[in-house]
Amino acid sequence: MQAAAQSIGVEVEFQKANTNAEIDATFADLVQKRTDGLVVESLFLFRDRRPQILTLAARHAIPVIYGRRADAEAGGLMSYGSKSADINRQQGIYVGRVLKGEKPADLPIMRATRFEFLINLQTAKTLGIEVPPTLLALADEVLE
Repeated sequence: MQAAAQSIGVEVEFQKANTNAEIDATFADLVQKRTDGLVVESLFLFRDRRPQILTLAARHAIPVIYGRRADAEAGGLMSYGSKSADINRQQGIYVGRVLKGEKPADLPIMRATRFEFLINLQTAKTLGIEVPPTLLALADEVLE
């Protein structure tokens, strides 16, 4: 992400937050620095804290892109990540192989090959963001 940002002249800053208080502090810092946007990783930690992050992003008008479709459906501005159905299918294949006697350590690491990009236009409108038609054209789905 850092290399891609540098190549287009955008500054990226990484924040770490593991608790509700740290998430609150991170948003306070983002507001103070007048941050243009936020990327939230697809970690279980953040899945459990989705309502807090969505509320803070809306309160402070910070556009957020998530790694999971469900976050955009819940009110996030955008999401870009692997398709949940594909991940679930791969997990099922792994479970089946383990149940048939293969050792988990011997199984290959599989990477996602299909990704989806969603834009939530209702959230964009709430944030006062006009999504360019070129970006809308790239989206796999536009939530209205």
